[in-house]
Amino acid sequence: MENEFQSKLNRLLNVDFRDENSPWLTSTKSLRKLIGILGIGLPVLLYIFLYLDSCLGIPLQSISHYYFTRVSGIFIIIVSLLAIFLIVYKGKEPKDFWISFTAGIFALFVLLFPTSNITDLCCDISKPYAVTVLKGSSWRSGFHYLSAAIFLTCLAYMSLFLFTKSDKSPSARGARKRLRNRIYRTCGIIMIVALLIIFAGFLKIIPVVFYEENHLTFWMEALAIESFGFAWLIKGETLFKD
Repeated sequence: MENEFQSKLNRLLNVDFRDENSPWLTSTKSLRKLIGILGIGLPVLLYIFLYLDSCLGIPLQSISHYYFTRVSGIFIIIVSLLAIFLIVYKGKEPKDFWISFTAGIFALFVLLFPTSNITDLCCDISKPYAVTVLKGSSWRSGFHYLSAAIFLTCLAYMSLFLFTKSDKSPSARGARKRLRNRIYRTCGIIMIVALLIIFAGFLKIIPVVFYEENHLTFWMEALAIESFGFAWLIKGETLFKD
């Protein structure tokens, strides 16, 4: 039973033990799967572990605000891994590499230039889950939002225009490839719509009270990241492969 489980896990992650001198992560499919898993897991893990630590039953203003909490380690580790994996991802054509590389660089900027504080008070008893306070900087938080937007826009572009490419003409593509393309486009559109809603919130097109009370930045970011993660899982042939 154990050997069967290990065999399935090895096939899932494309682990090749025939060459002991090469590292495990040499397969593009494995890289895509890891990016997908990390993306899908990020919002879920942040919410669950902060709830376990601080019994906070509501999401924070945004995913980036978890940087200032006890679960900052999860946020930093996952976003760092995503950035590194996106930077080393090559794809089939130079465009694939450069779009992914750009997404990875701006993912690092998301970490290097954190968003605004949850609170400006040290040991704020009204927000005990906030354990880090940085010197206020409108420039830093502004660049953070710009970096996050470029990061997600690059990933949406990949899902819409790069993952859907094929060497075959549309009429010659198999049913599974056509299904995958529909999924890629759906994920890309969801990401763009989520970004537009966040942008509308910043411009106060959506009423501020409604926007903040419903934590729309968090939910739209989570929706965009879940969509990007699912698209990469499909690209890694975890589901709907030929």
